[in-house]
Amino acid sequence: MAFKSWQDFWSMGHHGVYVWSAYGLFAVIVLWNIFTPLRQRRRWLQEQAQRSRRS
Repeated sequence: MAFKSWQDFWSMGHHGVYVWSAYGLFAVIVLWNIFTPLRQRRRWLQEQAQRSRRS
């Protein structure tokens, strides 16, 4: 599919709101799935370090 201008590309044949919101939601979910386990792991390691210092 070829677009005549950048405006046509962004509007995606009047479906741009749906297309770009779907891409945005996808990006948010992917980032959430990457960073949530990292944050939980960091928190778990901190808790283990505190427990180790107490012992």
